[in-house]
Amino acid sequence: QVKLVGSGGGSVQAGGSLRLACEASGQTYSNMGWFRQAPGKEREGVAVIYTGGRRTFYAASVKGRFTISQDNAKNTLYLQMNSLKFEDTAMYYCAAGLLNGGIWYMSEHWAYWGQGTQVTVSS
Repeated sequence: QVKLVGSGGGSVQAGGSLRLACEASGQTYSNMGWFRQAPGKEREGVAVIYTGGRRTFYAASVKGRFTISQDNAKNTLYLQMNSLKFEDTAMYYCAAGLLNGGIWYMSEHWAYWGQGTQVTVSS
């Protein structure tokens, strides 16, 4: 049974840092990603890691501030978020099981989702 459990969200002032974690169980995933959704907005891709080739990609809005990584021994995905801005406030979701040939920032191209963890940045 596939299960993704996200954690690490919280409230922080602008300029601060948080690290999100997503523990995966059921199987090992070769591609995993982070998405976020703010109230009234669509879910947007934040970052992806292709573990086969160790490639990472980021949304332009977070590039240089966020870092996605994976601990294969723990089957856990991380998102280190630095220099947080008010506009980073959202529910953050981890995703696994990118469809073959899928586009990483398209939420409908992922098969499995974590339950979400809230990140709130105060200005």
